[in-house]
Amino acid sequence: MQIKEVTSFLENIAPLSSQASYDNCGLIVGDAAQEITGVLVCLDCTEEVLEEAIELGANLIIAHHPIVFKGLKKFNGKNYVERTVIKAIKNDLAIYAIHTNLDHSIHGVNAEIARRLEIENPRILFPNEGVLSKLVVYCPNDYVSVIEKALFDAGAGKIGNYAECDFVQNGIGAFKPTEGANPFEGKIDMRSLSEESKIEVLVSNHILSKVISAMKEAHPYEEVAYDVIPLSNVNQTEGSGMIGELKNPMDALTFLAKLKQTFHCGCIRHTDLLDRKIRRVAFCGGSGSFLLPQAIQQKADIFITGDYKYHDFFDSENQLIIADIGHYESEQFTTNLIVEVLTKNFAKFAVHNTRVNTNPINYF
Repeated sequence: MQIKEVTSFLENIAPLSSQASYDNCGLIVGDAAQEITGVLVCLDCTEEVLEEAIELGANLIIAHHPIVFKGLKKFNGKNYVERTVIKAIKNDLAIYAIHTNLDHSIHGVNAEIARRLEIENPRILFPNEGVLSKLVVYCPNDYVSVIEKALFDAGAGKIGNYAECDFVQNGIGAFKPTEGANPFEGKIDMRSLSEESKIEVLVSNHILSKVISAMKEAHPYEEVAYDVIPLSNVNQTEGSGMIGELKNPMDALTFLAKLKQTFHCGCIRHTDLLDRKIRRVAFCGGSGSFLLPQAIQQKADIFITGDYKYHDFFDSENQLIIADIGHYESEQFTTNLIVEVLTKNFAKFAVHNTRVNTNPINYF
């Protein structure tokens, strides 16, 4: 099995198009056509992780954080990034990064946090906008079910927890085949009227070309009339952070203790505790301080993330508790998520979870 078969599968879960503008997701080092001998999953790709991959006989490393964030102008081995890339190339190891695109997936990093904290009804805290389009296509009435099936099978028509959503309207289409045409109905140089249906369906932009191709393949017309309309609607299944509820609300100290135990935190930095139970929980793996306004707006009792700066703690305004559990701590179980998904869907190679702790922060 080739590397590109695995990366294509991952990109169906976490499309590269959904990564943040500053990010560098995808295949960073290696040949996509290379045969896979094994996979090693890690949070950070370091020299020690590469040694582990060599020992295991794994030639594909899937890391959450990209080893290359900025452009590399020289490869002299003067820092760990250059040394890691050089070592990967020398040993024919491929490195793939699945970072903010997995952060933004409803089944990604934050979904794993929700599972660990037993959060009910988890949903995107700050959904992405401008990532959806409406596809409008016209077809003969008898072909509506055929076109619908092609659209739905290609991934169109999903709205939140609902699938196969569309709108169908009947009308009259007009056309005049000219010389060289091969019309489904009608005659050359004669204007015709035909009873047709208009199908409207929502499509995520990252699968738009695939959906259009599937629709055209199923369509009987030689020239298909269709419109693609960009939307400013938010995508409820793609975005930053998550929010949900605890089944059984608990006092703040009890919840912080649970949080510390679950994520093996060296410490939790937090704002003043409030005189109310923790019920609604907002959270974001990694660095999520930018989501505090959304957490407050949606009346969260606590907001959990990492990398909080001193002055930013004041912004809680005693409306909720901010709990900084650490960047590594909040994302550590991402590797378990990736291993589980790959193991479930691929049986031709071994998938390993790294034994290397790449957390650069220690607590005394």
